[in-house]
Parts: sequence; C-alpha cells; structure tokens
Amino acid sequence: MSPPMSITARAEEIEADFALLGDWEERFAYLIDLGRALPELGPDALVEANKVRGCSSQVWMTAGPSATPGAIEFRGASDALIVSGLVALLLKLYSDQTPAEILKFDAESFFSKIGIADALTPQRSNGLKSMLARIRTEATARS
Repeated sequence: MSPPMSITARAEEIEADFALLGDWEERFAYLIDLGRALPELGPDALVEANKVRGCSSQVWMTAGPSATPGAIEFRGASDALIVSGLVALLLKLYSDQTPAEILKFDAESFFSKIGIADALTPQRSNGLKSMLARIRTEATARS
C-alpha cells in the first residue's frame, strides 16, 4: 500500500481543479458535486457529540484511526449542498494525514489562494472556520 498523498500535493490538485473552472457558478457546482459524492454517515454518527458548532447548517464530523499508521481518518456530512462540498474539500485535504501534517498546513492561506474565502457568505465562512477548528482540535488531541 502506497503512502497517502501529502496535504501539499492534495492542495495543489484542488488548486488545479479550481483553476480549470471558470466563474464561481461553476466552482459552486463543483463543490455541490463533491458534497453529493461524500460517503453517507450512519445514524450512529449523526449525534450531538459529532456536530460542529458555529455552522449555520447542520454539520457532523467524526475522526478516528486511519489505515495509514499514525494518521486520522475524518468523515463528515451536512444538510446543505454547498456546505457538504466544503466538508468534502476539507476531508480531501486532511483525511489520512498525521496530526503534525494537519497542524502545520495553513488552510486559511490556501482557501484565500483558491478564492473560497472571498466567495463565501459570512455565515459559511464562519462555518468553514468552525470545521477547520474541529479538525485542528482532533489533530491536537492526537499529537
């Protein structure tokens, strides 16, 4: 089994995907498609303890051991299409990475670079920050 792609390599891949898309209508459609492709969380994961606070939509995130030694597997879901896409983007970046890799990655700069930071409503931006905080909290607890 080959090691997972690094966060930096994943970020470059996402950046290239976004560069191929024209305007924000196309980019939001891409996010919605990513969200629709998320594996479903079972009812046992859709519990209060897994809810991400600070999101205007309902968002659940779980963290557990990854098949990659020392790494964390993240799973997530939302009841809103674009937010589901943001969850999928975060999972694409962070799942199966080690706590150290997660904590050193500058997500805010990355999201500014690909334009998401400027395209989101203030409520969605706050939700994205809350999801990032949850991922960092999980990484910190495991480092």
